[in-house]
Amino acid sequence: MIRSMTGFGQSVSNSGSLAIAVEIKSLNSKFLDLSLRLPRKFSEKELELRTWVADKLERGKISVSIDYQQTGRPEVVQRYNEELFIAYYMELKRLADRVLATTDSIFQIALSSPDVAIANGKEELDPAEWENVRSLIGEAIEKCESFRLAEGKSLEKKLIDYIETIRKGLFAVEEIDPKRIEKIRSRIKGNVKELFGGEGYDANRLEQEIIFYIEKLDIHEERVRLRTHLDYFIKGLSDKQSSGKKLGFIAQEIGREINTIGSKANDAQMQQQVVMMKEELEKIKEQLNNVL
Repeated sequence: MIRSMTGFGQSVSNSGSLAIAVEIKSLNSKFLDLSLRLPRKFSEKELELRTWVADKLERGKISVSIDYQQTGRPEVVQRYNEELFIAYYMELKRLADRVLATTDSIFQIALSSPDVAIANGKEELDPAEWENVRSLIGEAIEKCESFRLAEGKSLEKKLIDYIETIRKGLFAVEEIDPKRIEKIRSRIKGNVKELFGGEGYDANRLEQEIIFYIEKLDIHEERVRLRTHLDYFIKGLSDKQSSGKKLGFIAQEIGREINTIGSKANDAQMQQQVVMMKEELEKIKEQLNNVL
């Protein structure tokens, strides 16, 4: 079963005082291109999250966004050195009294004095809070995977249709092939007779040369290999482990056999079928760009 690299998953939680929304988007890419947008308090979990998402989603241009909003009354986290503030205030008040100055602004001056406001350290992450967020991330990943599987089914149907169209072209080539060989034989003999007349050439030698020439145009092996590759491609679509790269390699082999048939065709009808098969193969390659 194949999976698309295109996916989307979203999960939300709203407890009244806290709203969390996790969103995961995935697009096609040859490699894993992962971008994370996390609140600062979850920054320590970035490596863990990257490993987890890479293991689950494997490949693609993936973006993970976590929106974390506290909707309740905010908690005061700023702290002050009270003893130092009082010392500044008393000293400023003493100096103001000495010069009979107003004390209106002393409070603000003391509050903004050096080291009165204590710089906040790194905000600690509550393990229970992280588990809640982690659960939402897991839910979003599952939804993204479900999206990918649904898209994969749609891609699988298209790919099967393209392969079966190529198979019909191969059937047509197999029907044309005997007639093509006879046409080539008749054309060569006709040209020789026209050039040398009824006599003047060795018929046995001519027949040997015709056989040698036709052997160069023989496409039996290419037809057999192409049929095998088509069957292998269909089998690959139903593998438990999705592999766009594997299918891509098979598609290359399909293309190799089609090109060889085209180079040996020497027949207008067969060339038409080759062109049609190449068109279908290009459609397959385009779709495989989005297969995981």
